[in-house]
Amino acid sequence: MAAANAGGAGGASLGGFIIPIAFLVIFYVFAIRPQKKREKQIREMRESLRVGDEVITIGGIYGKIVKLKDDMVTIEVGANKTKMDLTRWAIGSTVNKQEVKENGEEK
Repeated sequence: MAAANAGGAGGASLGGFIIPIAFLVIFYVFAIRPQKKREKQIREMRESLRVGDEVITIGGIYGKIVKLKDDMVTIEVGANKTKMDLTRWAIGSTVNKQEVKENGEEK
């Protein structure tokens, strides 16, 4: 009888671990993994910047890259071609000319 109770208690403690572990796995799959994937894409995009690329900063400024250094990017903005120096991490995304043509908004 004592052996049966000991087996039941072991099963109950195992059941107590399954729910938190399942919660952690679900949290990883739906929250952590997609975030890391997105961070990797952004890092690769920032590393592959080239002179002439059209970019959007994290502040929403559209511009064209005219100069690249290690951590600094110089972009031209506006009709007057005003030059702005930014850090590389301030680039939010690039504007692909393919996307612009597909949307019918050719420049």
